[in-house]
Amino acid sequence: MNVFPYRTALIVGAGPGIGASLARQLIAQGVRVALGARDLARLRPLAADIGALAFEADAADPASVAELFACAEWAYGPADVVVYNAASRPARASILTLDPRQVGADLAASAYGGFLVVQQAALRMAPARHGCIVLSGATASVKGFADSAPFAMGKFALRGLAQSAARELGPQGIHVAHIVIDGLVRSATRADPPARPDSTLDPEAIARSYLAVMRQERSAWSHEIDLRPWVEPF
Repeated sequence: MNVFPYRTALIVGAGPGIGASLARQLIAQGVRVALGARDLARLRPLAADIGALAFEADAADPASVAELFACAEWAYGPADVVVYNAASRPARASILTLDPRQVGADLAASAYGGFLVVQQAALRMAPARHGCIVLSGATASVKGFADSAPFAMGKFALRGLAQSAARELGPQGIHVAHIVIDGLVRSATRADPPARPDSTLDPEAIARSYLAVMRQERSAWSHEIDLRPWVEPF
């Protein structure tokens, strides 16, 4: 397998699932990892456990995102791989009863925050003509469900951002990829149902797929891949 091509990483929206698994596997490749999340108190134990730096950041606030990148850069230098894994998972509700202000907040976390992170990452990667930006999607990125309009709106927008960014930044040497997580992610509080073994995605397996995308040579870049359990209908 080819040598891992990146040395510094910033994961925005880090937590105990995909973010934690990805951080561990990047560190195993010798990558220096910084983590950003809204709740610093919850993030610190993870960062200490895996040997990463933790920073508080509101992904929907331009000043907060700019400060996050500046802090990570001060510690490790410019991040040459950036992952946007933040999202608000709204409660299921009918369009008839949704609170418009809450919908706006959900879209800010899912989509606007992605734009802010992509912009800050691109500003740092463009001069070197090198880097990788990965955006975490979901089933809702390609399929809107009833009573789940805000989540679909945000994830559709994030996918559109990924497509535009890939076309604009790819020729500048920046690999942009969107990963559709098509299914539920396994966790300590969400095991496989006894009646459906192997029906959730293992976050360690997801992280290995992210790293495989990051390893791609520029003559054969993926813009989008989708991941699902082998028993998942689609």
